[in-house]
Amino acid sequence: MSVFSLLFFRPPAGGQSLRNHLGSRSRWGAVAGIALGWTCSLGLAFSSATAAEGLGSTPPESFRVPEGFVVDRLYEVPAGEQGSWVSLTIDPKGRLVACDQYGGLYRVTLVEGESPIIERLPVEMGAAQGLLFAFGSLYVNVNDQSGRDARPGGVYRLTDTNNDDTFDSVEHLIALNNGGEHGPHALILTPDGKRIVMCAGNNTNLPPTEAFATSRVPRHWSEDHLLGRMPDARGHNAERMAPGGFVASFNPDGSGLELIATGFRNEYDIAFNPLGDLFTYDADMEWDVGTPWYRPTRINHVISGAEFGWRNGTGKWPAYYPDSFGAAVDIGPGSPTGICFGTGAKFPAKYQKALFAADWSYGNIFAVHLDENGSTYGGSYETFATAAPLPVTDMVVHPGDGALYFAIGGRRTQSALYRIRYTGSESTEPAVLESSSEAKSLRELRRSLEAFHVSGADASESQIVAMALKNLGHSDVGIRFAARIALEHQPVGNWKDQLANVSSDHGRAIGCVALARSGSAEDRDAAIQLLLGVNWKGLSAQGKIDLLRAYGLTFIRLGKPSESQRQDIVAQLNDSLPQADNRVTRELAAVLVYLQAPHAISRTVNIMVSSPSQEDQMYYAYILRDQKQGWSDEDRRNYFGWFSEIASSRGGMSFGGFLDNIRIAAAATLSDAEKTAYAELLKPPVQRDPAADLDPREFVRKWAIDDLEKPLAEQQHVADFVQGQKMFAAAQCYKCHRMGVSGGILGPDLTGAGGRFSPKDLAVAILDPNKEVSDQYAATQFLTDSGQAIVGKVINMNGDQLQVLTNLLDPSSLTMINRQEIEEVRPAPNSMMPSGLLDTLSESEILDLMTYLRSGGNPEHPLYQGASAPK
Repeated sequence: MSVFSLLFFRPPAGGQSLRNHLGSRSRWGAVAGIALGWTCSLGLAFSSATAAEGLGSTPPESFRVPEGFVVDRLYEVPAGEQGSWVSLTIDPKGRLVACDQYGGLYRVTLVEGESPIIERLPVEMGAAQGLLFAFGSLYVNVNDQSGRDARPGGVYRLTDTNNDDTFDSVEHLIALNNGGEHGPHALILTPDGKRIVMCAGNNTNLPPTEAFATSRVPRHWSEDHLLGRMPDARGHNAERMAPGGFVASFNPDGSGLELIATGFRNEYDIAFNPLGDLFTYDADMEWDVGTPWYRPTRINHVISGAEFGWRNGTGKWPAYYPDSFGAAVDIGPGSPTGICFGTGAKFPAKYQKALFAADWSYGNIFAVHLDENGSTYGGSYETFATAAPLPVTDMVVHPGDGALYFAIGGRRTQSALYRIRYTGSESTEPAVLESSSEAKSLRELRRSLEAFHVSGADASESQIVAMALKNLGHSDVGIRFAARIALEHQPVGNWKDQLANVSSDHGRAIGCVALARSGSAEDRDAAIQLLLGVNWKGLSAQGKIDLLRAYGLTFIRLGKPSESQRQDIVAQLNDSLPQADNRVTRELAAVLVYLQAPHAISRTVNIMVSSPSQEDQMYYAYILRDQKQGWSDEDRRNYFGWFSEIASSRGGMSFGGFLDNIRIAAAATLSDAEKTAYAELLKPPVQRDPAADLDPREFVRKWAIDDLEKPLAEQQHVADFVQGQKMFAAAQCYKCHRMGVSGGILGPDLTGAGGRFSPKDLAVAILDPNKEVSDQYAATQFLTDSGQAIVGKVINMNGDQLQVLTNLLDPSSLTMINRQEIEEVRPAPNSMMPSGLLDTLSESEILDLMTYLRSGGNPEHPLYQGASAPK
């Protein structure tokens, strides 16, 4: 398997789908597992062309799937009669039940070797984005209040009381508002088979407090932004505040509602692995692509009491905050819909253990391979199945034949039902899930702490507090999180005076996070005193982040520091900017700017203008926007001059609006005299064509791998970190790729590239991007009946309209194609990544770039041996 197929360079588009997406589903029977591994060798079963009289649904021969797998199209849904299917489940007799996004329920009887039998269920119920057969009933999560089968939103129970195979009893168990495509979603059964778990997107109102019997999430959520927030530049969800999307569980009769986790954007589906851990696939805000607050679609391990940090506009919390649980696996731009584990599938072992995750807009089914990472999970993913277009909505593993069934549709697009089965030579015997003794022990500790997130635990308050305090500084992030949440569920007076006795500096910082979230203004001085006592320079990077967040939460919730406290905190932190870890630099700059530390603005402006990443530059511009004091004339000119420099950058639909709003907010802090002095700089910048940035350097030569193979192999070059970082920008890598927490998200993350591939492999992938194309990033060529040839990635659909990204440098610019006008669809022969990216670099600069890639952007990497690495 080459570098390219695993890693490089076919950016899929900035994710500018307007995708507010669609639904999810549920399933019948057991749940599934976790796995190791990376990618498979893909059998390229893509047809050379797809005939298209009305195009219809995507034909099976257009799919790319791993070797040994076969795709069958079982049924093409007649749109005018049966709509567009977005949810699937399996009934106790092995029949599928599907739901139209805007219409009714359909039962699908599978007949071997023949077309399935489709019947509309005679019940006034539809617009469901979650279905589940359990407890002798069909549970339906309704997400619409219009159309023929209109009903108020929420969870319904349908029962057949007279055993005639139809539902004659309809009960509305839990009322939920219609949140549109960000509304009520999936329903699944708990591993013990006693309760039902549901999820809902961020436009679903959390039921009132009195509706909940319990809440594992401490009910004191807030926005928590130290330097304020700006709403989405286009106004989307501008008034939507915390807690965002949520996961909850309830008894079969709808009673005993329990809140499990919050802070999602729009998680469509949920699934348990065989170890009893819950997962979801949450959405991004694709309009934010290119901004520092953009977060890619991600697989989340949904632990008890978790918060995942969705906030409107600029306010989304970074995954590294101690009060946000982060992601198990980042996927990238896309539109998450159905997920399911592969347990029960008659597939090779690695796929039985995989979590299958559907991406509606780009037309992918991913196989996510989750690895135990202490008490929680990390992992990797591969593209398991893909085609164009392929708006996958929901998936289930059928316990009868062990095949993966999935539907495409939604937004009134052409819908169909497919099956993926395995016909290869590998064993499909049930796979054994193995768990390390260390992970098992840590998982048990996390769960013992999670037992304290609800009342009725078999421990006294003092025992709960003691166990929570003991684990606040644990090296495992899941245990730290569970311990803090357990503490926050206890009366603050029972534990706040004991924080000083926590043995580790990191633990005391986490304890102050809990105190800031749970306490009152009278606790401000105690929290600040504890944080001042922490050995800042002795902390790990994560410890420093957690300390800075604790300071921020203290200022936000408990009150601003006194002047003497401000001076003491500045003395503790002020000589440490910048840091080697970019995450720490970001948070430290924000705290120092808030505290108006000496020279904080000047240093932050210097970091801003010198950063090679547009995301970093935009972040520092943002945190400086409201600062009135501490500016020099040079800093003002550098700051406002930056807006002209950034004008050639591109991002999502809101990117330019955010830049305008930051500039306008900063200009509003100026006096009349300053506005006159900086009049030229304050003019709205002229957006330049990004092509103007493609050739900023003189041509050196047309490099080939033969020219570089010897110097790469000899490795005699003394590497310069700073020069390598500059070349990463000069070669346009930052346009699409991330290094650490900096850079773009259109292409694969390159941070770990050097750990897996040789210098030669890395160079080949850049010099010859067409050598091999990863399925996840492959483009498609659409030939229309008017003679047009359009090459790009489908990123959104609505009815017959396809939105195709064709220009990686401008991901908000989309080409519209009508499906009825498509004559042929074929895989694009070339990469969307431009060639010649190294042709303006000298040999020495290329070697510096290769070392930078191999180091993962780490100045402390042994490859540098201290030479030219910033401290």
